[in-house]
Amino acid sequence: MNKKVIWIVIYCAVLVWSVISPKDMFTWWLEALPALLAIPILFFTRDRFPLTPLSYVLILIHCCVLLVGAKYTYAEVPLFDWIAQWMGSDRNNYDKIGHLAQGFIPVILAREVMLRNQVLQPGYWCQFLSVCFVLAFSAFYELIEWWVAIGTGEDAEAFLGTQGYVWDTQSDMLMALLGGISALVVLTRLHNKQLASLIKNKN
Repeated sequence: MNKKVIWIVIYCAVLVWSVISPKDMFTWWLEALPALLAIPILFFTRDRFPLTPLSYVLILIHCCVLLVGAKYTYAEVPLFDWIAQWMGSDRNNYDKIGHLAQGFIPVILAREVMLRNQVLQPGYWCQFLSVCFVLAFSAFYELIEWWVAIGTGEDAEAFLGTQGYVWDTQSDMLMALLGGISALVVLTRLHNKQLASLIKNKN
């Protein structure tokens, strides 16, 4: 089966599952919006700026993470409730997985855009600025959460998912930082190989 078809089937299956009887529909829209925007963006850029296979896989994984969080809210994902009980904790930490992904996936996309557009050459500066992008993106997302909370009041509590943790914003950004660094350590070699192949095929 074509890889694009597999990607679309998985995405649609998770999307349909997610939108059926979510915990809170308002929160579902807030959390799922980035995953919903991914489809038209990828569709309209597929010919002009196709991505590496690695980037497409990472985007799909991130969409799935977002849609799971959208269905249950990040504070009430059942598996992580069980993990919390098993560890003797009262906090559901699925939101930290979400913020880890918020660093792990965008850092590769930022790296790809910069290298493909020849903004930078492969090396330390490219890695450093890719991580800087992730931190900037994470900080901006925290601002969005704040603005939503101000605009909607109590309705945004499930979207914020702080669970009473005073350092929630800072720990979210730390997870994004760790995710970004981890992705560069683990995936840079594979990403370089796929970038070289993509550029060669386009030429």
